[in-house]
Amino acid sequence: MNVRPTAIDWTPDLPIFASEPYLKAAGDAYGWIGGSSPSGTLKCVLPYTVTRKAGLRIVRFRVATIPLGDELDVAEEKAFLDAVIEHFRAAGMDMVVPAPANVIFRTYPQGAITAPYGTYVVDLRRTEEELWAKLHSKHRNVVRNAIKNGVQVLTGAEPYDTAYELVRDTLTRSKLRFMSRAAFERYVRSLGDHVKVLIAQHEGKALGCAVLPFSQHGAHYVYGGTTLNPLTGAMNLLHWEAMRQFREQAVQRYDFVGARINPEPNSKQAGLVMFKQRFGGELNEGFMWKYSLRPLKFAVYSLAMRYLRGGDVVDQERARLQAPLAVAAAVTSGRDRQF
Repeated sequence: MNVRPTAIDWTPDLPIFASEPYLKAAGDAYGWIGGSSPSGTLKCVLPYTVTRKAGLRIVRFRVATIPLGDELDVAEEKAFLDAVIEHFRAAGMDMVVPAPANVIFRTYPQGAITAPYGTYVVDLRRTEEELWAKLHSKHRNVVRNAIKNGVQVLTGAEPYDTAYELVRDTLTRSKLRFMSRAAFERYVRSLGDHVKVLIAQHEGKALGCAVLPFSQHGAHYVYGGTTLNPLTGAMNLLHWEAMRQFREQAVQRYDFVGARINPEPNSKQAGLVMFKQRFGGELNEGFMWKYSLRPLKFAVYSLAMRYLRGGDVVDQERARLQAPLAVAAAVTSGRDRQF
């Protein structure tokens, strides 16, 4: 697989995160890397951004590998990603950090640090009746009750302040940071007509929101937030209304963006996964990954992420999945010492 920069040629049937306005707003530098066959036929592309921060040159992929034309098999994609890594190494980049949660790769380059991850995706090419039937019965019940109780869903791209405050406050309750108000407004404005901001409200009070970038390819639940004690069913109704609206616009899929694989039973993450699953989507499983191109600088990044956030998403998932193995090993070791 031959790798080279290629011109951005975005069309609405591709993910919105591959578009030039989005890439331009998301990084200090950006572009598409293309993978070509020996004959020169472009077989796939990979949109990326480069951010320069604290002396580090950080690459981040904004969507997974996009096949062009004929199907790209996993072995070809892996060879492409191996070549992409060498391209960025030669370009003087320091590291590849994990992609956003909407990006699930089928495979990863040799030497990457990886963790399994997934996302629930609803096929909007079904009829509205079929989509409704796919909802779990409990979701259908709370949606009906929310409508009966007077919950309304407002749609647009303008209520920046309300959406920003709901998302920020929700993340703050989980001890997570969110971007500044100005950065959020730039983010929404960069998407132009390719974003919806939905607000669920009751008696004039905002209960929850969803920020949904989209193209014909799909809509993505990138940011969401609620009040501390929202009315039961408000967010269920918001997502149902979003799915209805996007289906009417011939958007092909609704991506709930991010689902941990086998979360701990009864945990907050397990509850989030169940909430998303019950909308009738299919679990798209794959990998998140990162890559060290300059070991010393990568070590600095890793230490900073552990200090600020307890590690990035790959670190957190690896630690979570390895914990049961460590417990099992300790139990086995204890049993061995008994004999």
